[in-house]
Amino acid sequence: MFRFDADLRVYLYREAIDFRFGMNSLITLVAQEMKLDPFARAVFAFRNRRSDRIKLLLYERTGFWLMLRRLEQDRFVWPKRQQAVIELTTEQLHWLLDGIDINAMRRHPARRYRHVM
Repeated sequence: MFRFDADLRVYLYREAIDFRFGMNSLITLVAQEMKLDPFARAVFAFRNRRSDRIKLLLYERTGFWLMLRRLEQDRFVWPKRQQAVIELTTEQLHWLLDGIDINAMRRHPARRYRHVM
């Protein structure tokens, strides 16, 4: 899996979003609701209502990246904080993407899948 640079800032939007939002809608959400610069050297993370999907938005030199991660079972555990915008380190983002509950430091159980032919 890829790794983000340690010097990137990471911002989580606390509320669940409509996952039909595309890149332009998320850029607008970052600028208007989060009151942050979408062109900053930062990763912006969003989740859906069921917390089984995360979208990551990031600007890099000439354009935006939009990444999606979907869990087949389990759920991502979003940090329980009161701020509208939650700031994490890149290490904490990697933990979140790996299925670790940052608040309790608990990892999801390992799953074994078989391919069906």
